[in-house]
Amino acid sequence: MLDGYIGGHPWFVILLLGTGIFFTLYLKFPQFRYFRHAVDVVKGKYDHHLDVGDTSHFQALATALSGTVGTGNIAGVALAIHLGGPAALFWMMVTAAIGMCTKFVEVTISHKYRDVLPDGSVSGGPMYYMKKRLNIKLKSGKILKTGVFLGAFFAAATVLSSFGTGSLPQINSISNSIFATFGLNHIITGAILAVLLALIIIGGIKRIAKVTELLTPGMAIFYFIGALLVIGTNYHNILPSLGALVSTVFTGTAATGGFLGATVAFAINRGVNRGLFSNESGQGSAPIAHSAARAPEPVSEGMVAILEPFIDTIIICFLTGLVVLSSGVWTEKITNQFQSADMTFLNQRYEENIPDQKQMVIDFVKHGKAIPLFNGQLDIVDGKMTNDITLVTSRSIAEDFTFYNGKTPFTGKIDVSAGKWKPQSASINVSGKSLIHSAPLTTEAFSRSILGKWGRYIVSIGILLFAFSTAISWSYYGDRAVTFLAGPKYVIYYRILYVIAFFIASFTDTTIIWSLSYITIAFMTVPNLIGLWILRKEIKSTIAQYWVDFSKKHPDDRMSKRYLKKGKL
Repeated sequence: MLDGYIGGHPWFVILLLGTGIFFTLYLKFPQFRYFRHAVDVVKGKYDHHLDVGDTSHFQALATALSGTVGTGNIAGVALAIHLGGPAALFWMMVTAAIGMCTKFVEVTISHKYRDVLPDGSVSGGPMYYMKKRLNIKLKSGKILKTGVFLGAFFAAATVLSSFGTGSLPQINSISNSIFATFGLNHIITGAILAVLLALIIIGGIKRIAKVTELLTPGMAIFYFIGALLVIGTNYHNILPSLGALVSTVFTGTAATGGFLGATVAFAINRGVNRGLFSNESGQGSAPIAHSAARAPEPVSEGMVAILEPFIDTIIICFLTGLVVLSSGVWTEKITNQFQSADMTFLNQRYEENIPDQKQMVIDFVKHGKAIPLFNGQLDIVDGKMTNDITLVTSRSIAEDFTFYNGKTPFTGKIDVSAGKWKPQSASINVSGKSLIHSAPLTTEAFSRSILGKWGRYIVSIGILLFAFSTAISWSYYGDRAVTFLAGPKYVIYYRILYVIAFFIASFTDTTIIWSLSYITIAFMTVPNLIGLWILRKEIKSTIAQYWVDFSKKHPDDRMSKRYLKKGKL
């Protein structure tokens, strides 16, 4: 319900895309004009040994990318397609192209107002520009500390989001994938990785940067090669998949196979939401990592940030999406264990081969129209439900399902209220055929290729590397927020709590965790986007000054000549 009113509501999409489109036009498409220059900056072409900061441009990019290249690239893309069909992937790409500009802007202004702490380390992020630049001066001369309040709200939201985005869904996807592939217990996976996480984050940003600059490129190349092998195997479905992607952008996706369809609005909403979760443009997280970079002024680090959504979403997410679409598994019902939060019991039996009955379920799933829900008790005998009703799970009608108590078929009664079951024991679960989503969908897609069962290992290892690196980076975002709110001495307590929550989430329901992540994203994004809009003129003048200074330092540089020649300065 909270997600529906906040991150899942159309106003959030309008605010996010609207801000990105505004700055794209206001700054004349900087994400495209400055792209080659951004590559030169990352390569260290303009570095100087006296630059102040804790990390290099590449390390800052790697740290920020490790924070964005996570479950959103594997599980999140599959979830977007599961919810909105092929069109959702298109809107993820649109979000990324616009997000390249948003990321450039937010990193630039955040880097400009970073703090150098007494111990020589750097702390930065949107909370600092909010605190220093968003206070309101009244005519009487009195200053309302609105910026301090906004900065504190953003920092508090960052701490929450470090759990909702960086810790909880990451380890949850890892443990689910490892369990599905190798059969390793969720708790064991969580315990091992929690210990490794603690050992890394205790060393702070310098140790984190050293780990991510090696981990990020390696894991991206590993996953890239695997995805190309899958797409190559299903080459005959590439053009039809791209055709479906384009043709459903403004029409929505009709029911096909087990997939019951999606509206245009829903596809846009989920595509944009998943795109933001993946590349975090506008959320204000990446500026925290970039603020630690050694740079003489802020715009050069903003240039580096342009590359993040491009690598994260336009390359890696698109590859995942093409894998899922070309394999065809997104419309197939696969045997799996149902997620409790996904399950709804309807008050009568609906048959998919009877058009009128199927349409009623489609209207319920696709348009949210009311349908009679079951209230009462389920009678289960040897794992089979004797009630003549329908179970909808993962936006599909479940088939051939069995109730288990642990690994034994269950016999007994289960209370149901308004379509939702209330099992007396957490060990009771349901397995059967339905659509699947998130990491299991991507895993199944990878296995439909020349890789066979080895495809599962690629996804499991990919999720392990992607998600774990995200958890590492988000721990830094959270500890910088704690530093802003309470001071450096409280960071150690945050890190301990972060590791504990990381462990607990390894065996917690997936759907609830994803919903929490949607909400915390919105709490960070809204004040950050408002702050960027308020400071739009300063951002523009800061960028203009960068090119003036750049032309003086590098009069023979290609970019300098171009801007001087065209009178851009």
